[in-house]
Amino acid sequence: HVQLVESGGGSVQTGGSLTLSCTASGFAFADAGMGWYRQAPGNECEVVSTILSDGRTNYRDSVKGRFTISRDNAKNTVYLQMNSLQPEDTNVYYCATGTRLSRPWHVSRETGWWGQGTQVTVS
Repeated sequence: HVQLVESGGGSVQTGGSLTLSCTASGFAFADAGMGWYRQAPGNECEVVSTILSDGRTNYRDSVKGRFTISRDNAKNTVYLQMNSLQPEDTNVYYCATGTRLSRPWHVSRETGWWGQGTQVTVS
């Protein structure tokens, strides 16, 4: 079965950095598009960044130039390097695959496969 396990969240000061990791199993990782998403309580789930199987990446405007998504197919792992973190980046971050947009830059948590989430707090 599909399993996605995130790690690397935590609390940092404004301007700090964190790297999130997501290790996948149960599917052909190298052939799959992967993404990082975030959702605050009561809000829609936002697309933060995605990476296709061919390595093409996409970022929401608010994180461009600060966040970098990457993947290591040998380790079945996708990363999100987050620099210059701001308080508005505070959120639960999820790794997922197979998602569908509900509207531009937003996804439904009812589609795809999701990790358990990791909290990022910036103060």
